[in-house]
Amino acid sequence: MFSRSAARVFKGPAASGVLGARRAMATAPQKVPMSRHEPNKFINYQRIADNLEIVRKRLDRPLTLSEKVLYGHLDNAAEQDIQRGVSYLQLRPDRVVCQDATAQMALLQFMSAGIPEVAVPSSVHCDHLILGESGAAEDLARAKEVNKEVYDFLSSTCAKYNLGFWGPGSGIIHQIVIENYAFPGALIIGTDSHTPNAGGLGAAAVGVGGADAVDVMSGIPWELKCPKAIGVKLTGSMNGWTSPKDIILEVAGILTVKGGTGAIVEYFGPGVDSVSATGMGTVCNMGAEIGATTSIFPFTESMHRYLVSTGRPEVAEASKQFAKNLHADEGAKYDEVVEVNLSELEPRINGPFTPDLMTPMKKFKETAREKSWPQDISACLIGSCTNSSYEDMTRAASLAKEAVAAGLKVKSDFIITPGSEQIRATTERDGLLSIFRDAGGTILANACGPCIGQWARHDVQKGERNTIVTSYNRNFTGRNDGNPATHGFVASPEIVTALAFGGSTDFNPVTDTLTTPSGKPFKFSPPNGTELPARGFDTGLNTYQAPPADRSSITIQVSPDSQRLQLLNPFKPWNGKDIEEVPILIKVKGKCTTDHISMAGPWLKYRGHLDNISNNMLIGATNSENGEANKVRNQVTGEFDTVPGTARYYKAHDIPWIVIGDENYGEGSSREHAAMSVRFLGGAAVIVKSFARIHETNLKKQGLLPLTFHNPKDYDRISSEDKLSILGLKDLTPGKPLTLRVTKPSGEKLDITVDHTFNENQITWFRAGSALNEIAKSKK
Repeated sequence: MFSRSAARVFKGPAASGVLGARRAMATAPQKVPMSRHEPNKFINYQRIADNLEIVRKRLDRPLTLSEKVLYGHLDNAAEQDIQRGVSYLQLRPDRVVCQDATAQMALLQFMSAGIPEVAVPSSVHCDHLILGESGAAEDLARAKEVNKEVYDFLSSTCAKYNLGFWGPGSGIIHQIVIENYAFPGALIIGTDSHTPNAGGLGAAAVGVGGADAVDVMSGIPWELKCPKAIGVKLTGSMNGWTSPKDIILEVAGILTVKGGTGAIVEYFGPGVDSVSATGMGTVCNMGAEIGATTSIFPFTESMHRYLVSTGRPEVAEASKQFAKNLHADEGAKYDEVVEVNLSELEPRINGPFTPDLMTPMKKFKETAREKSWPQDISACLIGSCTNSSYEDMTRAASLAKEAVAAGLKVKSDFIITPGSEQIRATTERDGLLSIFRDAGGTILANACGPCIGQWARHDVQKGERNTIVTSYNRNFTGRNDGNPATHGFVASPEIVTALAFGGSTDFNPVTDTLTTPSGKPFKFSPPNGTELPARGFDTGLNTYQAPPADRSSITIQVSPDSQRLQLLNPFKPWNGKDIEEVPILIKVKGKCTTDHISMAGPWLKYRGHLDNISNNMLIGATNSENGEANKVRNQVTGEFDTVPGTARYYKAHDIPWIVIGDENYGEGSSREHAAMSVRFLGGAAVIVKSFARIHETNLKKQGLLPLTFHNPKDYDRISSEDKLSILGLKDLTPGKPLTLRVTKPSGEKLDITVDHTFNENQITWFRAGSALNEIAKSKK
């Protein structure tokens, strides 16, 4: 499928005068290709300019950068209602990107809609299904063999429906996007929660579920609740050990995992100019961990340099001409402002078990001792989509090189994941990967690997308490290795690399010394690195498959006996009645992320098979009745069983059921399987204190009722053995609450008010049985 080609090397002069261009007229350049891979698809800055002219007249106020990008992509700027936090915007994104685990279900849904080809430039990226175990070559070869059926399906489906296909080994979706597709002012949606990485190039890039991607690929406007705007003002400049990762670790500590919900986080201020484009990408990537719709930076010199260095000088110049619309207007107002002084910012380390538990590195030793966190660090892992830029790798390598020269070797397992084939080839050529190997490191394939739980770990047993430190973005319980006793911490790649040599939570590489084999004290110098390779980027192996000009003869086969892929049947439409006297499948206690609802790791292989993947539904959630995971009482038989097993019993007996949840339910990944499995196994509603944005939308898309307690304390009035009714569905109306009637085992009845965020269009999804059903109906 793929062939080795002569490696391309991109080089270019540093940009000049970009900042001065802010005062220039925002002219709209003509006929600039969106990417090298789509020479006949062009950046439409004129549409943004035209829309903003209309919006400015209507709103008569200064606009933030995120407003400019979103409103510039409105489907109907003249008539669209625009109120932050209230309106539902109808938008026309420039691009759809899908990773291989979520692409399977997205493409299966797209196929069932009966549309001949995608309506916007779209691509699929094979990055999630590669298990990290032995090393790059062995792991990649095994993945191609084990996942051949899925890769063949994705490859042929992309070819059939006119999508680009990046095969296994090409790299992680977000790194590929920023290297090839992102551009300042773009609106991108992606079926992965860390799609906001492209904000490092000034794009509004939003993580969505597969059903949202299907809408856009089908030519339907994409719906998004008009986000609020959180401004993060950066002052000063970074120095010494401080890195861009520390910016988002600090912001996460301030805003928490749900502080950005319903908002776009927009960075501004004089400190912005000291951050590289890839450093900005790191900040935006991990913005997903605070619940933000996306994060974005204004156009800067570093973005221009990066575009030129990655072979896109024409995009760089077009952005420079349009720079006035790639910054917030003077006097633009934010709903909330956070300020971070980069000159005073010091290294941070966040965790365990949540990415917003922030500890300054200088206090980590004493905090770890106070909390009795495991002292020995069993593994240190760098790379991933969040931190594998050339700048990241050179700064980490500078530390490893210095330590090796002093005779030191790593004390913890040291694992390096290049973010893309381009990064791998370039860092291999420039000797960086050799430095890591000399230190005792293992280089994994260009893939997500341990970051998403694709890690065949053999050094600790499940249940064994241990500490790992990564430069990844997420550290929920069991996230990286499936072990709930692993204490996962997140830090910059520089701090992680240095800790690999220290091997202990007692070691602070900024201030402490190690002892060399000769008995001499050794102290790390502050890391140093290079923003972009002086010799240009080496693109390495060609792993891209363009769709063929003639697609008429391509057929797609899915075996009915396949355990990896399954064609979809439409969900049944609403029966026109209220939901009455149904059981609670589980009342969830505490944090319930999409990892708890639909685990990744070994379950990734079933992402294209709805029946099989549903066997992991809610198996990680804690049952409030007994404090255990994956053990719930069947309210008909009285027996305890697994959560999926009990749900299947109810489904077989035609009994709908409801899930009760806690705060920020469904935070984390964009995976729509966490909603589809609930629908597939007979769920009717999910009622919680509050939702994470993507998961709430995914539930609506699948014809479910995501509801919230009007009074969060009402969560405590419900017990697992209660029967529930949802009344008022015949009059389901935007803004009108519903009544949850609780029937106790004694016969006592309680009426509780529950709220919803359905608009008129979303109500049609519920009535049709799913958004996909509504699409299929509209295309007939």
